[in-house]
Amino acid sequence: MKAIYINAPGEVEIKDIDMPVRKEGEALLKVLYGGICGSDLGSYKGTFAYFDYPRIPGHEFSAEIVEIDDNEQGLKKGMIVTCNPYFNCGHCYSCEHGVVNACMDNQTMGCQRDGAFCEYITMPVERICDGRGLDPQLLATIEPFCISYHGVTRAGVKSGDTVLVVGAGTIGVLAAIAAKARGAVVYMSDVAQGKLDMAMTFGIDGTILNSSQEAFDKAVAEITGGSGFDVTIEAVGLPSTFQNCIDAACFGGRMALIGVGKKNLDFNFTMIQKKELNVYGSRNALTKDFVELIDLVKEGKAPLGKVITNTYKFADAEKAFYDFANNQGDMLKVSIDFSEL
Repeated sequence: MKAIYINAPGEVEIKDIDMPVRKEGEALLKVLYGGICGSDLGSYKGTFAYFDYPRIPGHEFSAEIVEIDDNEQGLKKGMIVTCNPYFNCGHCYSCEHGVVNACMDNQTMGCQRDGAFCEYITMPVERICDGRGLDPQLLATIEPFCISYHGVTRAGVKSGDTVLVVGAGTIGVLAAIAAKARGAVVYMSDVAQGKLDMAMTFGIDGTILNSSQEAFDKAVAEITGGSGFDVTIEAVGLPSTFQNCIDAACFGGRMALIGVGKKNLDFNFTMIQKKELNVYGSRNALTKDFVELIDLVKEGKAPLGKVITNTYKFADAEKAFYDFANNQGDMLKVSIDFSEL
Protein backbone atom coordinates (compact mmCIF):
# COMPACT_ATOMS: atom_id res chain seq x y z
CA MET A 1 0.00 0.00 0.00
CA LYS A 2 0.99 3.66 -0.21
CA ALA A 3 1.74 5.99 2.70
CA ILE A 4 2.64 9.65 3.15
CA TYR A 5 5.88 10.30 5.03
CA ILE A 6 7.48 13.43 6.39
CA ASN A 7 11.16 12.50 6.06
CA ALA A 8 12.58 15.78 7.33
CA PRO A 9 11.37 19.38 7.70
CA GLY A 10 9.94 20.46 4.35
CA GLU A 11 10.24 16.98 2.83
CA VAL A 12 7.08 14.98 2.08
CA GLU A 13 7.20 11.70 0.14
CA ILE A 14 4.72 9.01 -0.87
CA LYS A 15 6.21 5.55 -0.25
CA ASP A 16 5.17 1.95 -0.85
CA ILE A 17 5.01 0.01 2.43
CA ASP A 18 3.61 -3.32 3.64
CA MET A 19 -0.06 -3.70 4.52
CA PRO A 20 -0.72 -3.73 8.28
CA VAL A 21 -1.56 -7.08 9.90
CA ARG A 22 -4.66 -7.05 12.07
CA LYS A 23 -4.28 -8.45 15.58
CA GLU A 24 -6.94 -9.81 17.92
CA GLY A 25 -9.09 -6.95 19.21
CA GLU A 26 -8.28 -4.74 16.23
CA ALA A 27 -10.11 -3.76 13.06
CA LEU A 28 -8.64 -3.21 9.60
CA LEU A 29 -9.69 0.18 8.24
CA LYS A 30 -9.46 1.77 4.80
CA VAL A 31 -8.74 5.48 5.23
CA LEU A 32 -11.13 7.78 3.34
CA TYR A 33 -10.18 11.34 4.32
CA GLY A 34 -7.42 12.86 6.44
CA GLY A 35 -7.01 16.39 7.75
CA ILE A 36 -3.68 18.18 8.09
CA CYS A 37 -3.57 19.39 11.67
CA GLY A 38 -1.46 22.13 13.22
CA SER A 39 0.87 19.50 14.68
CA ASP A 40 1.28 17.90 11.24
CA LEU A 41 2.09 21.31 9.84
CA GLY A 42 4.54 21.93 12.69
CA SER A 43 6.19 18.59 11.92
CA TYR A 44 6.51 19.63 8.29
CA LYS A 45 8.02 22.98 9.31
CA GLY A 46 10.26 21.49 12.01
CA THR A 47 8.63 23.40 14.87
CA PHE A 48 6.51 20.70 16.55
CA ALA A 49 7.81 19.45 19.90
CA TYR A 50 6.55 15.84 19.69
CA PHE A 51 7.82 14.43 16.37
CA ASP A 52 10.71 12.25 15.19
CA TYR A 53 11.66 11.87 11.53
CA PRO A 54 10.83 10.03 9.34
CA ARG A 55 7.21 9.35 10.27
CA ILE A 56 3.74 8.90 8.78
CA PRO A 57 1.71 11.93 9.94
CA GLY A 58 -2.02 12.22 10.49
CA HIS A 59 -4.53 11.67 13.29
CA GLU A 60 -7.62 13.39 11.88
CA PHE A 61 -9.34 10.88 9.63
CA SER A 62 -12.39 8.92 8.60
CA ALA A 63 -12.29 5.33 7.43
CA GLU A 64 -14.35 2.34 6.35
CA ILE A 65 -14.23 -0.88 8.35
CA VAL A 66 -12.80 -3.65 6.14
CA GLU A 67 -12.35 -6.42 8.72
CA ILE A 68 -13.62 -6.67 12.29
CA ASP A 69 -14.67 -9.38 14.73
CA ASP A 70 -17.96 -9.40 16.65
CA ASN A 71 -17.80 -6.68 19.29
CA GLU A 72 -19.85 -5.08 22.06
CA GLN A 73 -19.99 -1.72 20.24
CA GLY A 74 -21.95 -3.14 17.33
CA LEU A 75 -19.34 -2.07 14.80
CA LYS A 76 -19.53 -3.97 11.52
CA LYS A 77 -17.77 -4.29 8.19
CA GLY A 78 -18.68 -1.43 5.83
CA MET A 79 -19.41 1.13 8.54
CA ILE A 80 -17.84 4.60 8.19
CA VAL A 81 -16.02 5.56 11.37
CA THR A 82 -13.48 7.84 13.01
CA CYS A 83 -11.12 7.03 15.87
CA ASN A 84 -9.61 8.28 19.10
CA PRO A 85 -5.91 8.53 18.10
CA TYR A 86 -4.35 9.19 21.53
CA PHE A 87 -2.79 5.95 22.74
CA ASN A 88 -2.35 5.75 26.52
CA CYS A 89 -0.25 3.22 28.43
CA GLY A 90 -2.98 2.22 30.90
CA HIS A 91 -0.73 1.92 33.95
CA CYS A 92 0.87 5.32 34.70
CA TYR A 93 -0.41 7.63 37.45
CA SER A 94 -2.59 9.60 35.01
CA CYS A 95 -4.17 6.51 33.47
CA GLU A 96 -4.83 4.92 36.85
CA HIS A 97 -6.63 8.11 37.89
CA GLY A 98 -8.77 8.30 34.76
CA VAL A 99 -6.89 11.13 33.03
CA VAL A 100 -6.06 8.94 30.04
CA ASN A 101 -5.84 11.91 27.64
CA ALA A 102 -2.82 13.16 29.62
CA CYS A 103 -1.08 9.79 29.88
CA MET A 104 2.52 10.24 31.01
CA ASP A 105 3.60 8.09 28.06
CA ASN A 106 1.00 9.37 25.59
CA GLN A 107 1.55 8.37 21.96
CA THR A 108 -0.63 10.29 19.53
CA MET A 109 -0.87 8.93 16.00
CA GLY A 110 1.25 10.96 13.61
CA CYS A 111 3.29 12.42 16.47
CA GLN A 112 4.92 9.90 18.80
CA ARG A 113 3.91 6.97 16.56
CA ASP A 114 3.05 6.52 12.89
CA GLY A 115 -0.23 8.09 11.87
CA ALA A 116 -3.16 7.48 9.56
CA PHE A 117 -1.95 9.02 6.30
CA CYS A 118 -1.82 5.71 4.43
CA GLU A 119 -4.28 3.49 2.58
CA TYR A 120 -4.99 1.07 5.43
CA ILE A 121 -4.49 1.10 9.19
CA THR A 122 -5.37 -1.16 12.10
CA MET A 123 -7.03 0.20 15.23
CA PRO A 124 -8.13 -1.28 18.57
CA VAL A 125 -11.89 -1.72 18.42
CA GLU A 126 -12.45 0.33 21.60
CA ARG A 127 -10.91 3.38 19.88
CA ILE A 128 -13.35 3.31 16.96
CA CYS A 129 -16.41 5.61 16.90
CA ASP A 130 -19.41 5.04 14.65
CA GLY A 131 -19.76 8.03 12.33
CA ARG A 132 -23.55 7.71 12.50
CA GLY A 133 -24.00 8.59 8.86
CA LEU A 134 -21.92 11.77 8.77
CA ASP A 135 -20.26 12.53 5.45
CA PRO A 136 -16.75 10.96 5.54
CA GLN A 137 -14.98 14.23 4.82
CA LEU A 138 -16.92 15.97 7.58
CA LEU A 139 -16.29 13.05 9.94
CA ALA A 140 -12.54 13.54 9.54
CA THR A 141 -12.89 16.97 11.21
CA ILE A 142 -14.37 15.55 14.42
CA GLU A 143 -10.91 14.97 15.96
CA PRO A 144 -9.74 18.61 15.78
CA PHE A 145 -13.18 19.67 16.97
CA CYS A 146 -12.63 17.38 19.97
CA ILE A 147 -9.36 19.15 20.83
CA SER A 148 -11.17 22.49 20.93
CA TYR A 149 -14.28 21.13 22.61
CA HIS A 150 -12.21 19.51 25.36
CA GLY A 151 -10.57 22.87 26.12
CA VAL A 152 -13.94 24.63 26.18
CA THR A 153 -15.22 21.93 28.52
CA ARG A 154 -12.16 22.25 30.78
CA ALA A 155 -12.84 25.98 31.11
CA GLY A 156 -16.46 25.32 32.06
CA VAL A 157 -17.91 27.56 29.36
CA LYS A 158 -21.62 28.03 29.91
CA SER A 159 -24.52 30.00 28.52
CA GLY A 160 -24.09 33.75 28.98
CA ASP A 161 -20.31 33.67 29.46
CA THR A 162 -18.20 36.16 27.54
CA VAL A 163 -15.38 34.25 25.84
CA LEU A 164 -12.27 35.41 24.00
CA VAL A 165 -10.48 32.89 21.80
CA VAL A 166 -6.95 34.02 20.97
CA GLY A 167 -5.86 32.55 17.64
CA ALA A 168 -8.17 32.26 14.63
CA GLY A 169 -6.65 29.14 13.13
CA THR A 170 -8.57 25.88 12.86
CA ILE A 171 -8.43 24.97 16.55
CA GLY A 172 -9.37 28.51 17.58
CA VAL A 173 -12.33 28.67 15.20
CA LEU A 174 -13.51 25.25 16.39
CA ALA A 175 -13.20 26.43 20.01
CA ALA A 176 -15.35 29.43 19.12
CA ILE A 177 -17.94 27.14 17.49
CA ALA A 178 -17.97 24.92 20.59
CA ALA A 179 -18.38 27.92 22.91
CA LYS A 180 -21.21 29.32 20.76
CA ALA A 181 -22.94 25.93 20.89
CA ARG A 182 -22.92 26.28 24.68
CA GLY A 183 -24.62 29.68 24.50
CA ALA A 184 -21.61 31.93 25.13
CA VAL A 185 -20.92 35.36 23.65
CA VAL A 186 -17.73 34.77 21.70
CA TYR A 187 -15.01 37.06 20.38
CA MET A 188 -11.83 36.10 18.54
CA SER A 189 -8.42 37.76 18.39
CA ASP A 190 -5.66 37.33 15.82
CA VAL A 191 -2.86 39.29 14.15
CA ALA A 192 -4.31 38.59 10.68
CA GLN A 193 -7.42 40.49 9.59
CA GLY A 194 -8.14 37.90 6.90
CA LYS A 195 -8.44 35.16 9.51
CA LEU A 196 -10.76 37.30 11.60
CA ASP A 197 -12.94 38.04 8.56
CA MET A 198 -13.20 34.30 7.94
CA ALA A 199 -13.98 33.66 11.62
CA MET A 200 -16.95 36.04 11.45
CA THR A 201 -18.62 33.75 8.91
CA PHE A 202 -19.02 31.15 11.69
CA GLY A 203 -21.44 33.29 13.64
CA ILE A 204 -19.16 34.63 16.35
CA ASP A 205 -20.02 37.95 17.99
CA GLY A 206 -16.95 40.03 17.22
CA THR A 207 -13.21 40.21 16.69
CA ILE A 208 -10.09 41.96 17.96
CA LEU A 209 -7.23 42.68 15.57
CA ASN A 210 -4.15 42.19 17.73
CA SER A 211 -1.98 44.77 15.97
CA SER A 212 -0.26 45.86 19.19
CA GLN A 213 -0.52 45.33 22.95
CA GLU A 214 -2.10 48.76 23.28
CA ALA A 215 -4.71 48.06 20.61
CA PHE A 216 -5.49 44.67 22.16
CA ASP A 217 -5.90 46.05 25.68
CA LYS A 218 -8.08 48.93 24.44
CA ALA A 219 -10.40 46.60 22.52
CA VAL A 220 -10.76 44.22 25.48
CA ALA A 221 -11.64 47.13 27.77
CA GLU A 222 -14.19 48.53 25.31
CA ILE A 223 -15.92 45.18 24.71
CA THR A 224 -16.09 44.16 28.38
CA GLY A 225 -16.58 47.57 29.99
CA GLY A 226 -13.16 47.24 31.59
CA SER A 227 -14.02 43.99 33.39
CA GLY A 228 -12.35 41.43 31.13
CA PHE A 229 -13.73 38.21 29.67
CA ASP A 230 -15.21 35.42 31.79
CA VAL A 231 -13.17 32.88 29.81
CA THR A 232 -10.10 33.19 27.61
CA ILE A 233 -8.85 30.37 25.40
CA GLU A 234 -5.29 30.23 24.05
CA ALA A 235 -5.15 28.45 20.69
CA VAL A 236 -1.75 29.48 19.32
CA GLY A 237 1.07 28.28 21.58
CA LEU A 238 3.16 31.45 21.90
CA PRO A 239 4.25 33.36 25.03
CA SER A 240 2.64 36.54 23.71
CA THR A 241 -0.77 34.91 23.18
CA PHE A 242 -0.61 33.26 26.61
CA GLN A 243 0.03 36.74 28.02
CA ASN A 244 -2.94 38.06 26.02
CA CYS A 245 -5.19 35.51 27.69
CA ILE A 246 -3.94 36.37 31.19
CA ASP A 247 -4.40 40.09 30.50
CA ALA A 248 -7.87 39.74 28.95
CA ALA A 249 -9.38 37.50 31.64
CA CYS A 250 -11.57 39.04 34.31
CA PHE A 251 -10.84 38.79 38.03
CA GLY A 252 -11.94 35.30 39.06
CA GLY A 253 -12.01 34.25 35.41
CA ARG A 254 -11.02 31.03 33.68
CA MET A 255 -8.40 30.37 31.04
CA ALA A 256 -7.79 27.24 28.96
CA LEU A 257 -4.46 26.60 27.26
CA ILE A 258 -4.85 24.47 24.12
CA GLY A 259 -1.93 25.78 22.05
CA VAL A 260 1.37 23.85 21.97
CA GLY A 261 4.71 25.59 21.58
CA LYS A 262 8.43 25.29 22.33
CA LYS A 263 9.18 28.77 23.69
CA ASN A 264 9.53 29.67 27.36
CA LEU A 265 7.33 32.31 28.96
CA ASP A 266 8.60 35.33 30.88
CA PHE A 267 5.72 37.27 32.44
CA ASN A 268 4.35 38.75 35.64
CA PHE A 269 2.88 35.53 37.00
CA THR A 270 1.53 37.38 40.07
CA MET A 271 -1.39 38.44 37.84
CA ILE A 272 -2.70 34.86 38.18
CA GLN A 273 -2.70 35.31 41.96
CA LYS A 274 -4.00 38.88 41.84
CA LYS A 275 -6.93 37.98 39.61
CA GLU A 276 -7.41 34.58 41.29
CA LEU A 277 -7.49 33.06 37.83
CA ASN A 278 -8.35 29.44 37.14
CA VAL A 279 -5.86 28.27 34.49
CA TYR A 280 -6.56 24.93 32.84
CA GLY A 281 -4.22 22.97 30.63
CA SER A 282 -6.09 21.04 27.95
CA ARG A 283 -4.49 18.07 26.23
CA ASN A 284 -5.96 15.79 23.59
CA ALA A 285 -9.56 14.64 24.18
CA LEU A 286 -11.62 11.72 25.47
CA THR A 287 -13.65 9.17 23.54
CA LYS A 288 -16.79 10.67 25.06
CA ASP A 289 -15.86 13.98 23.38
CA PHE A 290 -15.91 12.21 19.99
CA VAL A 291 -19.32 10.67 20.69
CA GLU A 292 -20.83 13.95 21.96
CA LEU A 293 -19.53 15.96 18.99
CA ILE A 294 -20.73 13.49 16.37
CA ASP A 295 -24.19 13.93 17.91
CA LEU A 296 -23.78 17.74 18.05
CA VAL A 297 -22.84 17.95 14.38
CA LYS A 298 -25.65 15.58 13.35
CA GLU A 299 -28.11 17.84 15.18
CA GLY A 300 -26.91 20.82 13.10
CA LYS A 301 -25.58 22.75 16.10
CA ALA A 302 -22.07 23.26 14.69
CA PRO A 303 -21.25 24.47 11.13
CA LEU A 304 -18.30 22.11 10.87
CA GLY A 305 -18.33 21.74 7.09
CA LYS A 306 -17.37 25.40 6.59
CA VAL A 307 -14.04 24.73 8.31
CA ILE A 308 -12.85 22.65 5.33
CA THR A 309 -11.39 25.23 2.98
CA ASN A 310 -9.14 23.09 0.75
CA THR A 311 -9.13 19.48 -0.49
CA TYR A 312 -6.24 17.70 -2.22
CA LYS A 313 -5.91 14.31 -3.87
CA PHE A 314 -3.66 11.77 -2.17
CA ALA A 315 -1.10 12.05 -4.98
CA ASP A 316 -0.84 15.79 -4.27
CA ALA A 317 0.05 15.39 -0.59
CA GLU A 318 3.39 17.16 -0.98
CA LYS A 319 1.64 20.17 -2.54
CA ALA A 320 -0.99 20.12 0.21
CA PHE A 321 1.64 20.49 2.93
CA TYR A 322 3.60 23.11 0.97
CA ASP A 323 0.53 25.20 0.20
CA PHE A 324 -0.75 25.04 3.78
CA ALA A 325 2.64 26.04 5.19
CA ASN A 326 2.82 29.04 2.87
CA ASN A 327 -0.83 30.20 2.88
CA GLN A 328 -1.99 29.76 6.47
CA GLY A 329 -3.81 33.06 6.42
CA ASP A 330 -6.16 31.79 3.71
CA MET A 331 -6.66 28.18 4.84
CA LEU A 332 -8.37 26.61 7.84
CA LYS A 333 -8.77 22.86 7.42
CA VAL A 334 -6.86 21.17 4.61
CA SER A 335 -8.29 17.78 3.70
CA ILE A 336 -6.59 14.94 1.79
CA ASP A 337 -8.81 12.55 -0.17
CA PHE A 338 -7.74 8.90 0.20
CA SER A 339 -11.05 7.49 -1.00
CA GLU A 340 -10.08 6.84 -4.65
CA LEU A 341 -6.97 4.78 -3.85
